[in-house]
Amino acid sequence: MAKRNRGTDQQKIEKRLKGGRGEGRRADYQPWLRIQDVPSQGLASRAKGWKTGRDHHLMSQLEASYLFVLDWSQLVVDIREQFPLLPLEETQQIAEQCGYAHPTDPETQQSVVMTTDFLITLKQSDREIEQARAIKPAADLQSQRTLEKLEIERLYWKHRNIDWGVVTEKEISKTLVENLKWLRSCYWLEAFAPLTQGDTTRIETVLTPQVLEGRIALTKITNACDDQLGLSPGTSLSIVRYLIANRRWHIDLSQRIQPSKTLKLLSTLSTGLHEAIGGVG
Repeated sequence: MAKRNRGTDQQKIEKRLKGGRGEGRRADYQPWLRIQDVPSQGLASRAKGWKTGRDHHLMSQLEASYLFVLDWSQLVVDIREQFPLLPLEETQQIAEQCGYAHPTDPETQQSVVMTTDFLITLKQSDREIEQARAIKPAADLQSQRTLEKLEIERLYWKHRNIDWGVVTEKEISKTLVENLKWLRSCYWLEAFAPLTQGDTTRIETVLTPQVLEGRIALTKITNACDDQLGLSPGTSLSIVRYLIANRRWHIDLSQRIQPSKTLKLLSTLSTGLHEAIGGVG
């Protein structure tokens, strides 16, 4: 299927504004750019957010990895990706003052609305604060043009007294991301229909004491549970993923989860213990 015309002009900007792009919160937010709006080399993707319950539009694998980390953090309450830096005239003025060329559409040569990869809302004591984050491979920071565009973005957020920063792959734990990838599809109970919350609790009751003992490989325990409860093969292992994703089971996600080995369970929800959560980056 042919890509849509990506020429950017005032009419297209007005159409996006009228359609609510860049507006809303949580489930109602609409990113300024969707994956079908930009050229892709197969790295763009959509992922259903744990925090928002909506599909997030991610332009790179690095953005996807950062979304997974944000979704896991207990500090984060909302995530808005591809957030527009409006009005356009403001970033044009910043670029002019800095002596930089403002980003333009390669087809029309007209100025485009710049975006920040993530605008994040976090809990801080009794209030909420916002952080803006640009996501870039470390190698891209060697490019003068990339640094110029980041400087325009930085000054835009500085004028709003909002903390802005750049996140590269060096700030994102590969092990944490791989673990979160393994958990993601099992976050929602609906994924296990027709299993109910009662069924999940029954499976958890069988699994927990055996996993806490830490003597038998996780897959051996889950396979035995499937047989004991008459479940389809793999069901109990999926419930393990659900329990970890929903913090009913607490484990050290800085260590790679290997189902073929024992799983070190630090605590369960019923113990009343809570793991310490680090910053967002």
